[in-house]
Amino acid sequence: MLEDFKRTLANMFGWIFTVHSTGLRFFSIALLVAVIFLFFGLRIVGAIFLLIACFCAFFFRIPKRNVQFAEDEIACPADGTVLSIKTEDDPNSVVIRIFMSVFNVHVQRAPITGKIGEIFYHKGQFMFADKPEAAKENERNLMQFFTQNDQSRFAHVEQITGAIARRIECWVTPGQEIKQGHLIGLIRFGSQVAVYLPKDKVRIVVKEGQKVEGGNTVLALWK
Repeated sequence: MLEDFKRTLANMFGWIFTVHSTGLRFFSIALLVAVIFLFFGLRIVGAIFLLIACFCAFFFRIPKRNVQFAEDEIACPADGTVLSIKTEDDPNSVVIRIFMSVFNVHVQRAPITGKIGEIFYHKGQFMFADKPEAAKENERNLMQFFTQNDQSRFAHVEQITGAIARRIECWVTPGQEIKQGHLIGLIRFGSQVAVYLPKDKVRIVVKEGQKVEGGNTVLALWK
């Protein structure tokens, strides 16, 4: 029974030990403010900042995910809900858009094992990430991923800010070799991730409205 209790606690609060250093900074600041207000007897304000501190820690969690994908599987790069799956500007590519609420894990992971191509950063607005126009108007960062042996096989990942998200962090560089599932970046506070795949070389296995997890869910299969 004691082991079951320990396992339950680990499942409920294990994320506390996976908080990214960025989150620890926000957590520490909010916690310090909370302590100051509580010290001076302002309990309600102190409690609010204490909740903010806990939320910051929860938001910046990085759960351990060590799924071993098959060679023909393309991993989902982000947690969230699939907004759309369709061809957009490029008729040869299919785009999968994933919306991340403030309650989702906000780190991104490499969808394939291979090499980083170019990285394109675009300044823009901060519309709500679930709106169609956010894909073109919001601030965004596109990372190209290619398989080692076939440049026609790609899985580009685009980080897109939202109304609350105001900062994109990219943790990879052009020419870098990357393994599937490894961390590649972070978007702060509610956003969208788009995945671009070669239309004639993949079979999409997720559906619109489906909940997905980065580094856990199979997004598509190579044909």
